[in-house]
Amino acid sequence: MQLTAPSSPTNPRPPTERRRRPGSSGPRRVWHASLATTLLALIGLLLASPAASAATNDPCTPDPQTACLIGTMRTAAGDPAVGVQLEVTGPDVSTTVTTGDDGRWTLAVTQAGDYTVTLDVATLPAGETLRDPSTTSRVVSVELGRQGGALFPLGTPQTGGTATATPSPGESTGGDTGADPTTSAPTGGGSNRVAQQFANGLVFGLLLALASVGLSLVYGTTGLSSFSHGEQVTLGAIMAYVFTQLVGLPLWLSAAIAIAIGGASGWLQDAGIWSPLRKRRVGTTQQMIVTIGLSMALQYLFQFLFGGGRLRIVTTSSSPVYIGPVVLSVQTLLSALIAIFVLGAVAYFLLFTRTGRATRAVSDNPALAAASGIGVERVIRTVWVGATALAALGGVLTGLYFQATTWNMGGTILLLMFAAVTLGGLGTAFGALAGSLVIGIVSEMASLVMPSDMRYAGALLILILVLLVRPQGILGRADRVG
Repeated sequence: MQLTAPSSPTNPRPPTERRRRPGSSGPRRVWHASLATTLLALIGLLLASPAASAATNDPCTPDPQTACLIGTMRTAAGDPAVGVQLEVTGPDVSTTVTTGDDGRWTLAVTQAGDYTVTLDVATLPAGETLRDPSTTSRVVSVELGRQGGALFPLGTPQTGGTATATPSPGESTGGDTGADPTTSAPTGGGSNRVAQQFANGLVFGLLLALASVGLSLVYGTTGLSSFSHGEQVTLGAIMAYVFTQLVGLPLWLSAAIAIAIGGASGWLQDAGIWSPLRKRRVGTTQQMIVTIGLSMALQYLFQFLFGGGRLRIVTTSSSPVYIGPVVLSVQTLLSALIAIFVLGAVAYFLLFTRTGRATRAVSDNPALAAASGIGVERVIRTVWVGATALAALGGVLTGLYFQATTWNMGGTILLLMFAAVTLGGLGTAFGALAGSLVIGIVSEMASLVMPSDMRYAGALLILILVLLVRPQGILGRADRVG
């Protein structure tokens, strides 16, 4: 269909045929706007999921005077087991609870100690049996301010693979097997556990990459290994906690504010510390020592302001999602999607935008980039802002993944971040992504053969072995020495 007027002396060229000026950024602006809209939609979904859970449940919220016993019962087909009764006895309570329409039950207690949860088998849905018929009660140890739960998986009776009481949220550092820590996930076979740990490692690797990519970009453009980058992760998680729990804002808005604060802190750091040090030609070794001092100062500032306990960004539980033998929460899946989307946006920025190409040029050769007319200082400032904003986003999502954050959360994963950057190849953003995925998967899979407290040692062992074979890292370039 002809939509434009034909050419005429008064209209020599139809509007649609007018030549676009070189370098026009109209389509690019539209593409960038769509990226931002999609990211906001994903974050909105992430934060809407707890609200939906809270609408169908009246969850117990732990506080310094209250602990919560919680649980979920599901049929062998994965549907909620409604109306199942459980008797709970302990230091200050002896009562019966009943699962609701979503299969969940909650009970608030005011004394720490051991509580016995006994299942009334007669109240199970018709045709349902316990996977371990010999175990109808669990002993759960709870502490005030935390949650505890017991698993009673339903299904075909099996030998071995029985469920045990789960730890309090945030207490386990092995990842999230569903936002509700008492979800009756399939536990019948060793292959299920391997698949579950692999999925946990993949998600953790994606979240770790958000911080590692920024750390790698800072190193690539400045040559500085920033030991305070872990505190940028903590800053994002704590700011999300402050604006969600203390101010009362929605989670999506709190996350956006936390990311903005993270980016602003990067701008302030470069403007107030790193740029003056570069102008005075202070060496990178001296600057690295400054980052260590900054890291210690920020850690103890967080501890002084917020205490040494766990801080829960959200106190509601998200619904579990079963993917074959793997069970993850809706919140975890959305976090992984957000991480994938943001990392894809970073890749597009580096490969297809003028500033991204300038960033790669500065990373390759700052002197040559400056001689080519590139504003090296402007590029470095942009990298600092972007790197700290990514770290803040990683902190928010990691705090949700581990169901709690602490004053030293970033410090505990800093070594893994450096390992990911080194494994992937120093100064390469895509190498940091590859290294983060390897570190995340190996650290989670290592818990299959060693105690969970030592699983990070397995990741560092892989780092040593890879560097012995390929010293430049997975995607790094070999440099000529001598």
